Amino acid sequence: MNAWDWIAGALLCAGVGIQVLSCIGLLLAADVHDRLHVVGPASMLGAPLVCAAVLVNESFSQGGIKAVAVGAILVACGPVLTHATGRAARLRATGHVTVLPSEVREARR
Repeated sequence: MNAWDWIAGALLCAGVGIQVLSCIGLLLAADVHDRLHVVGPASMLGAPLVCAAVLVNESFSQGGIKAVAVGAILVACGPVLTHATGRAARLRATGHVTVLPSEVREARR
């Protein structure tokens, strides 16, 4: 084993670890908005780290270039999908997206 294998292994372990922690958090989260906060790191950190591990292992071959493309798509689309899901959940729960007066906390002075 050379240094590149160790680097790829470390990136893979970090990415899979973030994915596993996100899955555990998903099971423990109370409502849909908490679940959205928990799965954010999975798309922004976990999957790109796994793609980086593939890139280190495969270099810029066909598999490495596809890993870069997948990582870029996940980083670009993850926050947009999270926002759209949160907005749809809010719309389904309340019937509209605006903040209700009962949800605003009084400012502490």
